Amino acid sequence: MDEMYIRNRLSQLREEKKISERKMSLDLGHSTSYIRSITSGRSLPSMGEFLYICEYLGITPMEFFNEEKDTTLLQQKVIDSIYAMSDDDLALLIGFIERLNCP
Repeated sequence: MDEMYIRNRLSQLREEKKISERKMSLDLGHSTSYIRSITSGRSLPSMGEFLYICEYLGITPMEFFNEEKDTTLLQQKVIDSIYAMSDDDLALLIGFIERLNCP
């Protein structure tokens, strides 16, 4: 994993949320070119800024670096909802998913 991955991943996540580099930069409290400076390779965010960027995008740092499988924002909403479910509700959900996946 290298700086190119961070730049590309940031661009991907930002585009999924349909947020311009300018808007994201301003929302994070920086100059209008802050995100562009990261995605172009001119700079990298500090650890604190990286965590703030993840929070802004609605993801955890682990999700940012998840290289095995990209999780869409819609899938992440489902995952977040699952964490709040009881074991009984999870069992029902698994049954429902299995039923939907049957040929």
